[in-house]
Amino acid sequence: MSDERERQAPAERFAADTLVFDLRAEIAALRAEQGPARHGHRQKTLYKHAGRTVALFVMEAGAHLPEHAADGLVTVQAVEGQIDVGAAGDTRALRAGMMLVLAPGVRHDVRATAGAAFLLHVALGGGAGSA
Repeated sequence: MSDERERQAPAERFAADTLVFDLRAEIAALRAEQGPARHGHRQKTLYKHAGRTVALFVMEAGAHLPEHAADGLVTVQAVEGQIDVGAAGDTRALRAGMMLVLAPGVRHDVRATAGAAFLLHVALGGGAGSA
């Protein structure tokens, strides 16, 4: 890893046959990164391969991810704090330990009511019910 990179390059991070993550340590590392958090949040892609992405987000209180959609199945799993996810005309409050599943193409936004962390999983290429 280069001395100038704060994180290991993605190609190096995703190369292993098995990966284990200590989410508490990953969250602490994101919060400790130098410089301001862009739009009140930081994110790190933990895994990306064959249409599957797992990303960890850390949000400051009041941070907001604007409305967007993904072409694949999306799961949002609260790890710390609380986030509000607006989708399909409703807002769901997710506390640590809760998970929301969104069908492909569902527009949604995310807001942190307090400091929070969540996992985002996106699965492209497989519709609902795919293994």
